[in-house]
Amino acid sequence: MSSEQPKVYIEVIKQINNIINEDQLRSGDKLPSERELSDRLDVGRSSVREALRALELLDLIETRRGEGTYMKPFGSYRLVEILLSFLLKDENDRKDLTETRRIVELEALKLACDRISDESIMKLDQLLNRAKEEWSHGDLPVEEDYLFHKTIVKACGNRLLLNLWISLVEYNKVAIERSLQREGRMSASLKEHEEIYQALKNRDRDQATLAMRRHLENSRF
Repeated sequence: MSSEQPKVYIEVIKQINNIINEDQLRSGDKLPSERELSDRLDVGRSSVREALRALELLDLIETRRGEGTYMKPFGSYRLVEILLSFLLKDENDRKDLTETRRIVELEALKLACDRISDESIMKLDQLLNRAKEEWSHGDLPVEEDYLFHKTIVKACGNRLLLNLWISLVEYNKVAIERSLQREGRMSASLKEHEEIYQALKNRDRDQATLAMRRHLENSRF
């Protein structure tokens, strides 16, 4: 892929977002066809196709065979906000994103120590076991890793904190995968998750915070 291609691809995503806003498209609405988007944006259909594929991977649109492409529901998150986090390329922006995630997740964890239900503790245990099973087969448990953290944040009982965390993390699972791909990282991550789980199970705020802080620093998101 040439150095110019990512720039075209990112710009097309931004312009599609502008069209969605201009046309006031909502969940369930049909997007313009690939050809129409190509004409309106004055770019090649291959660039439009790549941009739409990215939006589909982000779970923001869905393609129905023989019908076209439609907007999917995305709750309270505006497309532009999701794209901003997805498109962050500057090193300082990435650093700010990582720092903000750490702040949000650690504060949510502290609340979760007091508020987490037995059901959520059981779910964390199940996710840990599923992750170990995946890894035993040589597969990276990216989804289990993401859900482990999401379950903890959700257990804090603060919907605003959960929404903030989702906007920072949900559409950047590539970062989780890259972190876990580092040599020796997967085994270490499982051990760290186990420590976080045990501390939460014991409602030990100090130990849970220490374990989570160490885990996030080692993860290098």
